[in-house]
Amino acid sequence: MPAIEDILKKVRALEIKSKRLTNHLFTGEYHTAFKGRGMSFKEVREYQPGDDTRFIDWNVSARMGHPYSKLFEEERELSVYLLVDLSASSLFGTFRQNKKDLIIEICAVLAFSATTNNDKVGIIFFSDKVEKFIPAKKGKDHILYIVRELINYQPHAADTHIINALQYLNSVTRHKSIVFILSDFADAGYQDALRVAAKRHDVIGLQVYDKRDEHLPQIGLLQVMDSETGKMVLLDTNDTYTRFKYNQQFNKILDDAKAAFRKSGADLMQVATGEDYVKLLQQFFIRRA
Repeated sequence: MPAIEDILKKVRALEIKSKRLTNHLFTGEYHTAFKGRGMSFKEVREYQPGDDTRFIDWNVSARMGHPYSKLFEEERELSVYLLVDLSASSLFGTFRQNKKDLIIEICAVLAFSATTNNDKVGIIFFSDKVEKFIPAKKGKDHILYIVRELINYQPHAADTHIINALQYLNSVTRHKSIVFILSDFADAGYQDALRVAAKRHDVIGLQVYDKRDEHLPQIGLLQVMDSETGKMVLLDTNDTYTRFKYNQQFNKILDDAKAAFRKSGADLMQVATGEDYVKLLQQFFIRRA
């Protein structure tokens, strides 16, 4: 387990980077990408040319002797939930960072963007079970606690079962929330649970992968271990068919995720380790806005 000093340094570095990105790039885009629950009455003011006549307050107008309009404001408060895959496959990475590092950075940016907009943030860590649940709350201290847990938490299992995280989400959230699922989605059988969650919440998937997930390097015989099952396999990486099947399996994982999110009506972004996730998020927020 990392020393507390190292954890605090990482938390501070992520806080600085995330706040900089939030302040300079995401504040407006995030706010407009995710709508509040509706409009609530704020106050009345004297009618001005161009005001919608449907919102004239006739009782106040009668008392004051001239027209007054009702003003409304967006009920902004939202709850944002991060569903974070801690399975062993997230530890793989060959290009500047592993998948877990990428997930942590994206989570930190999303969390600080949410708290800047006065939204609540909660998190569900999962592997083949729900590992830890932190309810949604507001405030900087709460976000820093979440970031510390993202860096420091050690899962108790290696496998992935996204369905368990989605079912748990539906059991602990009563109101419509914004839900980000961060995983490599190397799993099956979660499609129905995703469809149910997407009917209740605004669901966005972030599928992370490494470029070595896509293509095997040609380096001869290679003994590899499945990080989630522990099974050892001997691969001839010079064999054309072996490399083809490896790439085929990777493409199936991507295609299955695309199909599952499309059928559920939810959004999906796909990002590789070392890739500019900032640009990807910004484009997504702008497109949503």
